[in-house]
Amino acid sequence: MGGKGVRRTAAPAALAAVAALLLAAPPPAVAGPRTPAVAAGPLASPLASPVARQDPSATPPPPRLPRDFRGRGKWIVRDLDITVPFTWEGRDGDSQMTAGGPQYPIWFTNLIHHDTLYTLTYKYPGLDEHPCSRIPGFSLEDLNQGFEGARFVGRETLRRTPQRQVNHWRVGVVFPDLPPGNHPRVPLALGDIYVDEKDRGTFWQVLQFGVQNLYDPALDEWLVMDTFEHRPGTVTLPRRCEPPR
Repeated sequence: MGGKGVRRTAAPAALAAVAALLLAAPPPAVAGPRTPAVAAGPLASPLASPVARQDPSATPPPPRLPRDFRGRGKWIVRDLDITVPFTWEGRDGDSQMTAGGPQYPIWFTNLIHHDTLYTLTYKYPGLDEHPCSRIPGFSLEDLNQGFEGARFVGRETLRRTPQRQVNHWRVGVVFPDLPPGNHPRVPLALGDIYVDEKDRGTFWQVLQFGVQNLYDPALDEWLVMDTFEHRPGTVTLPRRCEPPR
């Protein structure tokens, strides 16, 4: 799911956002503050401003991507002033994200297919290489296990049409993993995940920020869903990603 990976090194094409951001999940943490500040500045959503809401109830369960779903929305790279159509679909545990298309400035697809994570970026400003990256041994169960380490930020209202009541979660990857204190650390990746308050398997918005977005100068990209249905979608492995015959 989501975006591009670290490809300006000798590593294979793209380490997809979900791998850099969610697979490398931190150990379970105590839930964060119940009342977060309103998002502002360069990472504020261009389409939805989360508004904190007081709620004294217990911390909800973390996000969990279902086996079967389908949704449509937008992929947004704000600093490049690019917004393209976006789909996210799952079928029997496999899943696929697709942003843009041949007529748009950004076009990529990320898949979990038969326990392998694939990333293929067809188009991105300034990109000249287009290999298909494969990371074997990654499944829906691995993704959801990564979500178990997410930290609860709070209950919020996304000011969109219609407004959505959501639970806001955060996943962060910091290197190296050291105890509290005065130690050099580098924040590699950050994910802000907004799931429906009444259904942790309905994803309405995700911000990813960090090295998995190296193609973008500001390192931040959004997916914003307009629809999210719990019925089987369509998952298709691109021919370029198929193994040699």
